[in-house]
Amino acid sequence: MIAAGAAVALALPVFLAAGWRVTGWVLGAVLWLAAQAFGLLLARLPIGAGNLAGSGVQGIGMMFRAAAVMVVVIAVAVSDARLALAAAGVYALGYTIELTLSILTYFGGEAAS
Repeated sequence: MIAAGAAVALALPVFLAAGWRVTGWVLGAVLWLAAQAFGLLLARLPIGAGNLAGSGVQGIGMMFRAAAVMVVVIAVAVSDARLALAAAGVYALGYTIELTLSILTYFGGEAAS
């Protein structure tokens, strides 16, 4: 999560150098941070066969997290497509780096015996 946050932060100088509006970066960064905070909240729920309710809430919550970001970006795109595209790009950058690192960590770990 830290590396993905650093990538989102490092996207700001790219926005400034390219002359793009900083509001696109801000919206994308806020969406990414909000999704991360919601994910951390969901990760605190007890899951497993002994707690099916917690597992269900976590599963539905993870789907809601992506849908909520999509709804916000679409709502912004109705009024300003360039702003929505910039925000979606920043969010996608953070999400892609986080997913890549999670996959590498999962498959790079030692096998359980």
